[in-house]
Amino acid sequence: MITISWLIERLLVKPTEGSLTDVVITADWRCNGTDGTYSGTCYGSASFAPPTENFTPYPDLTEQQVLGWCYANGVNKTAIEANVSAQIENQINPPVIAPPLPWLPPVPPAPEPEIVAPADPVIDAPAA
Repeated sequence: MITISWLIERLLVKPTEGSLTDVVITADWRCNGTDGTYSGTCYGSASFAPPTENFTPYPDLTEQQVLGWCYANGVNKTAIEANVSAQIENQINPPVIAPPLPWLPPVPPAPEPEIVAPADPVIDAPAA
């Protein structure tokens, strides 16, 4: 089962826009996916027009709100999640592989390292 998560990594703001302060104009987003063993990711940016109504002050913004803006401004959530899922599926079942060339002899496996026990120490005893 693939788990998908979205996050906002950075916001770019205009310090002032008309009478408003700290107006978000760009959000950098990332979509991550994992199935526990394999993972995939997509990232990008979404730009926004200055707000005309319903302005939310910067300190009151939530990640979900900004992600909603991204989806409403050209970020195709369904397509991005499908891309991340395909990255993971392609790791599990690679669509292209590079097997050994059929005309070359197979490469023998490396020999197992031999474990050698240390020899008994030699003790020189004085002759009696």
